[in-house]
Amino acid sequence: MVAVGTVLGASGCTGNDPENNSPAGSKSAPKKAGSNNDAAGKKVTIGFSGPAADHGWLGAINKAAKDAAKKYPDVELKVAEGTNDASLQISQIETFINDKVDAIVLLPTDGAALTEVATKAMNAGIPVINVDREFSNPFAARTTILGDNYGMGVSAGTYACQLVKQKKLSNPVIAEIAGIDSLPLTQDRSKGFKDALKKCGQRVDNRVSAEFTVESGEKQASNLVQAAPKIDILWNHDDDQGVGVMAALDQANRHEMAFIGGAGSANAMRLIKEGKMEATVLYPPTQAADGIKVARLIAQGKGISDLAQVEVPRRIVLNAPVVTKKNVDQYLPLAFES
Repeated sequence: MVAVGTVLGASGCTGNDPENNSPAGSKSAPKKAGSNNDAAGKKVTIGFSGPAADHGWLGAINKAAKDAAKKYPDVELKVAEGTNDASLQISQIETFINDKVDAIVLLPTDGAALTEVATKAMNAGIPVINVDREFSNPFAARTTILGDNYGMGVSAGTYACQLVKQKKLSNPVIAEIAGIDSLPLTQDRSKGFKDALKKCGQRVDNRVSAEFTVESGEKQASNLVQAAPKIDILWNHDDDQGVGVMAALDQANRHEMAFIGGAGSANAMRLIKEGKMEATVLYPPTQAADGIKVARLIAQGKGISDLAQVEVPRRIVLNAPVVTKKNVDQYLPLAFES
């Protein structure tokens, strides 16, 4: 079954208020539960294809998918080599189709480029589980599993508003280090952050964009602290680039701000435990693992047992909780290494 705490519904329905959803407002994360669906059933073969693991989060995605499959004796997992070449990934899916696998879990290197071959798989009767990067046609996937990029921004902004109130900050300076600005996911995260801040009368005063790498994070953070002599709250979109951000802050001896991260790396969570970071906002690296679980259920003709609905939903959007010192121990086991 999909882990408890997964949000089922349409994109944009985030429910990311840290006080009312389990993240920062409580001391424990939602607990997982087993179900009859976990009992062995019909043997199924699942093909999995994802991008090259050239980023800590992507490495965690691939590992989580393999680990999820190992838990089920009724699942045979065929794993294609990770690649950032859309043409090669298309050929991998063609191979899965020719092998007549029972389901395909696909995190496309390019959603639009993989739409046609995913549709071909669906037309061949092979359900496709689309993970993280959406296809350009809804008929290309049986179920789509997404992280909530807009929700990440909402969570970060809502938590920033709480900090303004708790610390009684007057005219706070709020800064943002985004990822690659040309990507829709970065745009969604920034929009969510801006929208949440607006609700408490705040705004982003200083903003730079990096490239989801350590080097770019360090460079852009150095530029930021030079431009802003004082920062009260800083949100960095990505914990991998956050390693460079922290290095720049250390070099400039600038630790006056509440530093909020993004994505949920183990490094960030350790810094939270040590009191060197305020929080991080999850972009769950469990998406492909949930994809494997959902693919198994669909291939076996099952639904999600905790739902009254008979079949697996067509769209699953994962929550974007805030991780703080209060609940970090619950989320640390799911964190990825930068």
